[in-house]
Amino acid sequence: MQFYCELCNKRYPVHTHSLTCDCGGLFRVVQENARINFSAIATDTNHSIWRYKSAMPHISESSIQRVTMGEGGTPLISIGEKVYGKADYFMPTLSFKDRGAAVLVAAMVDQQVENCVIDSSGNAGTAVAAYCTRVGIGCDVFVPGHTSQKKVEQIRAHGATVHAVEGTREQTAKAALAYVEKTQSFYASHIYNPIFLEGTKTYIYELFEQYTGCLPDVIITPVGNGTLLLGIALALQELKEWNYITEYPRLLAVQAENCAPLAYAFAHNLSTIMDISTTSTLAEGIASARPARGNEILRVMKELHGEFITVSEEEILNARDYLAKRGIYVELTSAANYAGYEKSVQKGLLDAQATVVVPLCGAGLKSSH
Repeated sequence: MQFYCELCNKRYPVHTHSLTCDCGGLFRVVQENARINFSAIATDTNHSIWRYKSAMPHISESSIQRVTMGEGGTPLISIGEKVYGKADYFMPTLSFKDRGAAVLVAAMVDQQVENCVIDSSGNAGTAVAAYCTRVGIGCDVFVPGHTSQKKVEQIRAHGATVHAVEGTREQTAKAALAYVEKTQSFYASHIYNPIFLEGTKTYIYELFEQYTGCLPDVIITPVGNGTLLLGIALALQELKEWNYITEYPRLLAVQAENCAPLAYAFAHNLSTIMDISTTSTLAEGIASARPARGNEILRVMKELHGEFITVSEEEILNARDYLAKRGIYVELTSAANYAGYEKSVQKGLLDAQATVVVPLCGAGLKSSH
């Protein structure tokens, strides 16, 4: 397994301590994977993300078995006519971040990592901490000071050391990087390390199987730092390359109005993220004012003909309440996804007859509100 720079294609070993290429480009995994034979795995009783390991970076079977908790295979729950929520809060740590964390930590076992550092708004830190504790890897998690205390308690329960940083999500990342430099620990970044994306892409493989060899008309996704969005894009491009699909579903990316740098840049046809005024949002999982992979996200959204929609704090709360009345209790970042769907319908952006999947990324018990 190797990394390559998305800008100049220079190769790097996966154990590199560099966050970016010398030219400033971010890393992707050199694809040595094989086409998934969905017919062959249809009778496989293993419904975890590892049923797709032929299309994932090579990781030893022994490391996979040490790490895995059966993550993946999450159900589709009916929300309305032709509208389903993919319940990734059924994951072991109650969020979709287990998809990427399981793959990244398994790769860390192969690399004989002893200690790691991650910065997170909560869920990624929880997931990495949980998988690290299973294999005896020390874990330091940096979170913004305003992170839900329920998430902080969960991280600590997994034996990780929590470093609360008073300031923005970006300031939290800077503090984590300073600690990496000081301690020479492995930086288990769900943003910079592309192995994480190789796990989140399984979301689409599962949808392809759940829709019996096709995909819904519309896929909604939250976007802050873009780990789910970029994983979705990877899998869509692979499915098209493998001739399983001939065109992409409509991709609708949701940001909170209070923190929407990507939506702003996309609306103004920019190829780079601009510094714009942002304020705090209840959707803490997508509260990224300066996403590291922002330029990549903008490029991918243009390539896939995607669109952005922004939602207000009131719309987020209303969506959370609506879902709860449907028996679905999700954290506020997940509620923002459904708010994005509702707003798109109200604005006439979506066909009422379209099949739609909304990601239910995290359990409501994680939210402080």
